[in-house]
Amino acid sequence: MEKREIVKEYSNGDFTVVWKPGICIHAEICAKTLPQVYNPEARPWINAENASLEELKNQIDKCPSGALSYYTKGEESLASDPSQQTKVVVRPIGPLVVEGVLTIVNAAGETEERTNKTAFCRCGASKKKPYCDGAHGKVGFVG
Repeated sequence: MEKREIVKEYSNGDFTVVWKPGICIHAEICAKTLPQVYNPEARPWINAENASLEELKNQIDKCPSGALSYYTKGEESLASDPSQQTKVVVRPIGPLVVEGVLTIVNAAGETEERTNKTAFCRCGASKKKPYCDGAHGKVGFVG
């Protein structure tokens, strides 16, 4: 049985914030940067109308896992430009973040496509390996 990815969208009209909770590593950069938009205690927890488009885009581009993305009315796809070079960022107290279009092949030979950013576990404590689930914070990983 194929596992279906959960995707939630929060719109303020022409601009939509997309959140994929399954890949969120709970780095809390969103809530720390724009607390008037991201409030994990509220429902809905994202209120895109509480910031400018520029503020939203700048914050979303800093999401280390790629769990947050966005699109504007009339855009066809959320996918990154496949012609862009792949980039690997080692976060000092956290995951290995790969930016770009990826094809991931698991041990069983199954493939998964990822775009934008993907956070891979470096601490060994993630319950979602090879992906980061934020466990590095609980185990005190520094690397």
